[in-house]
Amino acid sequence: MNINYNSDLQIKEVTGAFALMDSLVNNNVKYVFGYPGGAILPIYDELYKWENKGLIKHILCRHEQGASHAADGYARSTGQVGVCFATSGPGATNLVSGIATAQLDSVPLVLITGQVARPFIGTDAFQEVDIFGITLPIVKHSYVVRDPRDMSRIVSEAFYIAQHGRPGPVLIDVPKDVGLEKFSYEPLYPNDVKLLGCRPIMKPKNSQIVKILHLLYESSQPLLYVGGGSIIAGAHQVIKEFAYRFQIPICTTLMGKGIIDENDNLCLGMLGMHGTAYANFAVSECDLLIALGARFDDRVTGKLDEFACNAKVIHVDIDPAEIGKNRVPQVAILGDVKEVISHILYYLDSSSNLVFNSEQTCSWKNRISMWKNQYPLLIPKHVSNLSPQEVIFSLSRIQPNAYFTTDVGQHQMWAAQFVNVLPRHWMSSSGLGTMGYGLPAAIGVQVAHPSESVICISGDASFQMNFQELATIVQYNLPIKIIIINNKWQGMVRQWQQAFYGERYSHSNMEKGAPDFVLLAKSFGILGLCLEHRHDMNKVLHRFISHSGPCLLNCNVKEEENCYPMVAPGKSNSQMIGISKLAKNKSTSLTRLKVDSL
Repeated sequence: MNINYNSDLQIKEVTGAFALMDSLVNNNVKYVFGYPGGAILPIYDELYKWENKGLIKHILCRHEQGASHAADGYARSTGQVGVCFATSGPGATNLVSGIATAQLDSVPLVLITGQVARPFIGTDAFQEVDIFGITLPIVKHSYVVRDPRDMSRIVSEAFYIAQHGRPGPVLIDVPKDVGLEKFSYEPLYPNDVKLLGCRPIMKPKNSQIVKILHLLYESSQPLLYVGGGSIIAGAHQVIKEFAYRFQIPICTTLMGKGIIDENDNLCLGMLGMHGTAYANFAVSECDLLIALGARFDDRVTGKLDEFACNAKVIHVDIDPAEIGKNRVPQVAILGDVKEVISHILYYLDSSSNLVFNSEQTCSWKNRISMWKNQYPLLIPKHVSNLSPQEVIFSLSRIQPNAYFTTDVGQHQMWAAQFVNVLPRHWMSSSGLGTMGYGLPAAIGVQVAHPSESVICISGDASFQMNFQELATIVQYNLPIKIIIINNKWQGMVRQWQQAFYGERYSHSNMEKGAPDFVLLAKSFGILGLCLEHRHDMNKVLHRFISHSGPCLLNCNVKEEENCYPMVAPGKSNSQMIGISKLAKNKSTSLTRLKVDSL
């Protein structure tokens, strides 16, 4: 028996809490994010001993939602399972937003909650809730540990399920007396897990590869539509090679950012509601759409029956539920994106009679180049006001290799437009759109990458959702940089109210009651800076980035700035609001992307 806690002791009986900690360490858990409470105290008492042995480290967040988002940021940036602890009742329910965020964005988490003792379950005991039932629609799987002898098996299964196929969150609910009960311990190690109910990852068949190649050889206007599944699969190198081999332009979803350098001539940036005009025109005009690890989300497709309506579709995804859910493809391959694209490239290399004409897409690339020139992303340079686009773009130029987290709203979309990131360097709540995600997610990223630069881009409204996590940053001396794009509004809500609700700004202004963010940072012992004028921008941004510890920068930007382009609800991607303004102002603004010929 391999007992990690103390190999010098011959322990015959252990507690359920011991079995939990041993199983976590056996599954290579280095960090746990959490907050203690009554029902989970047996686990925290055992954790105390394991931390003293240096076998695991707990990060004390200031709210359970913050802990779940921190575990999420850790998982997204590493590809490993993030782990979170919370107690029963309100502790467990505070995890719900974080669990749903992870589920919609396919993030592998294992969330361990305390529960009232087994005899009290169902009696409405103090701090009892059925967290198993509450979270059933938003988890990949869940457990209630009724017998401590099952602990090792359940934990190992949870880690396997969280990572297998399409990743997702797994909940383990542990009654208090299960953590205290002693039993003869027989650990189950990760390699011993066998779950017959989990679908095997399918391998592509040569017949499917032939169909894909046939469509490619017929196409003159192909387009790669790349989603978060490609990031999860680590497919950035093979996708780039595939795109170069066939000279296919690439557009990405919000989750797919980082799959390719966005300054690459083949990259069109993000498509969809706030995507680039040229990505949206391209998807509307393409004759072959190759969807890789993407799910045809409504924010991408706009009016679904007009999305890529002239194109044949190839869809590669690891989740069978996504194939044909929103769009029926001509060719569907169920499998890991990296494996499928690698198989196509191998098939090409081993078939000497297959030769692709690289000039086949030349006219198509020239059209896209024209769109790039005509409708570039713009960085307004106001004389008297800071533009949020200029601040975000300048920040990304100073720190091109940083890990970026965002909150949700206009600043998120501007960051998606103007920040060029590496694979797994972009953490943003995409499917659920969770305000308050950015700051705690940055904690998880910084814990995972202690020597790397981590920047949280937030808004004044989003930041106020979870700013208590500034205390966590201080406690663990995490050198996170937080930039607040402060327009005194719930910016995206205001933009929608202006565009679609007759300028009736119902409860979207945040100016009254807003804290002084610089003083707020200082109250936590964090350096607070303020930026108000364009002529100070470079100096302040460099001071902000070069500070050795955590730093918060409050940027007072133009209040009425809107995020364009924008596809209105129910409209097709080719019907964008704001592109005439982009074209009109092109001569007086900077362009975001190169506009050289493709």
